Amino acid sequence: MSDARGNRAGRVAGKVAVVTGAASGLGAASARLLTEEGATVVIADVNANAGRRLADSTGQGCVFIEHDVTQETSWSSLLNQVRERFGKLNILVNNAGIVTPGDAESTEVADYQRIMAVSMDGVFLGCKYGIPLMKNSGPSSIVNMSSIAALVGESVVAAYCAAKGAVRAYTKAVAVHCSRSGYEIRCNSIHPSGIDTPMVRGFAEAIGDAGPTSGPSADGPAPISSRLGEPRDIAYAVLYLASDESKFTNGAELVIDNTITVTAGVVP
Repeated sequence: MSDARGNRAGRVAGKVAVVTGAASGLGAASARLLTEEGATVVIADVNANAGRRLADSTGQGCVFIEHDVTQETSWSSLLNQVRERFGKLNILVNNAGIVTPGDAESTEVADYQRIMAVSMDGVFLGCKYGIPLMKNSGPSSIVNMSSIAALVGESVVAAYCAAKGAVRAYTKAVAVHCSRSGYEIRCNSIHPSGIDTPMVRGFAEAIGDAGPTSGPSADGPAPISSRLGEPRDIAYAVLYLASDESKFTNGAELVIDNTITVTAGVVP
């Protein structure tokens, strides 16, 4: 949207954002909404074709940079490009994540390591390399995508629980560090339940339940629910935490699960 002088206006107008894992699912929904609300958004993803298509379809204010969240050199390159092109970074959405079925006995070591690398190492590296740019960019916000798997025991995705639990705890450590350092950077986590994304549906198929109303949590597994949320439901939470409206929200965990974590796990 724009004002009478043609300047882009909105809840995050004038801010520069990076969203990881943004080529699809929750990342794509967040990138679109942040762009609609006035931010310049960098779509960061290993899927170059899907990322470029999203950037092209979203239009002005959205660009794509190929990025692997598990690689330190990729983070350095990404944020150097952001610095050179835009001069600042106000919003970092660490959204990238993967899930593979497996309990405490059956999970393969390689699967565990890959889940941790994408879902937790990516958050660690994003914060490590993002903070130096963000602390000189004015009021800024880091949003880490966790899951209700960080809050409840889901045995079928043990490694995913470990990764998202680590994201939850690390978010608080980052928030305290930035606050005590005097940086204008907030850091919060979002904990979705089942959201209708390609990853969720792929997981449902992997465990033999391809029904349209069941599956894992948004960016991760959840108890089987009678309906899934929409990616936009989570994108609005990202928008709130990214905006200055949440300037007093720091080190918090925002659970968006339609009561799943406070009920038996099935919502009518």
